[in-house]
Amino acid sequence: MHVGSFVLAAQFPGQGQGEALHRAVRTGVAAEEAGLDSVWFAEHHFIPYGTCPSAVTLAALLLGRTSRIRVGTAVSVLPTQHPVALGEQAALLHHAAQGRFVLGVGRGGPWVDLEVFGTGLAAYETEFPEALDLLLRWLREPRVGAAGERYAFREVAVVPRPAEALHGGGDVPVLVACTSPATVRLAAARGLPMLLGMHSGDEEKAEMVQLWRRTALAAGMSPAEADAAGHVSAGVAQVDDTPRAAAEVLRRALPGAFRTGVGAMETVDGRRRPMRDPEAYTDMLCALHPVGPPRLCADRLAATAERTGISRFALLVEGSGDLCGTEWNVKRIGSEVLPLLAR
Repeated sequence: MHVGSFVLAAQFPGQGQGEALHRAVRTGVAAEEAGLDSVWFAEHHFIPYGTCPSAVTLAALLLGRTSRIRVGTAVSVLPTQHPVALGEQAALLHHAAQGRFVLGVGRGGPWVDLEVFGTGLAAYETEFPEALDLLLRWLREPRVGAAGERYAFREVAVVPRPAEALHGGGDVPVLVACTSPATVRLAAARGLPMLLGMHSGDEEKAEMVQLWRRTALAAGMSPAEADAAGHVSAGVAQVDDTPRAAAEVLRRALPGAFRTGVGAMETVDGRRRPMRDPEAYTDMLCALHPVGPPRLCADRLAATAERTGISRFALLVEGSGDLCGTEWNVKRIGSEVLPLLAR
């Protein structure tokens, strides 16, 4: 089982943006020190829900401050940037970090970001497959040209090529954030593993894994390859001596972050996007994920792996909103939860 940390770089009420970003970087360093497998950085624009506007940039910083841990984006929002530009950055990190970088991409949402960056609503609604295919070609081929509806350019050389990395040769690992059956099928048809959100329970994730598997097999993937896809399950982790104490840590901090963060999201076309009740959503996360004593946390991770077939986790560890509390949480995951999973 592979357990990593998921970092929103959320700005909790009363905090500055610099404080949130400092905590994000320190969380990544602490994850390596604690023996976790990976760190995953989220990307958001114009809202305090996440103060990191470039997950690739923050990943690059952490890769330079660590030596072992894998660092990924969860996710880089493809509709707000050019696939070739993102592919160049991913290839650069693949070389510089000797294969420790993982590129997670997603469709994002119908947010005002699409207006600010000039990509338009179509980049989110209909053009994601074209962008994803161009990105994959850039990461896998020596020369790339395009003649699509959105992207059209003469053939150019791919520099640097991921396959020529000295120690991390081969493809840059790519995952796709999936929240709908259509995106699950899209990822499966291309043989790309999924990143599944923390709002989904085991039953829903298991259904998405089965849909992905059926689609991948129909596209020509072997059963052995499908079983070894490497999907990642996002969740929340908070370790404390009792379930109540762990849940109380999250209930004190997360609702405020959800209320101010998610509440600041603005759609590009004025469509209404109802927000979950922050307190009820926090309670749901506590019930779904490893929140409690180490034994309970290990049991919940093992149960999710058994029910879904997913053995890789990206766990939100900064739910306390506090740097010392986050570092202590990461340390306990490494020293008290991981040993139980290894037995």
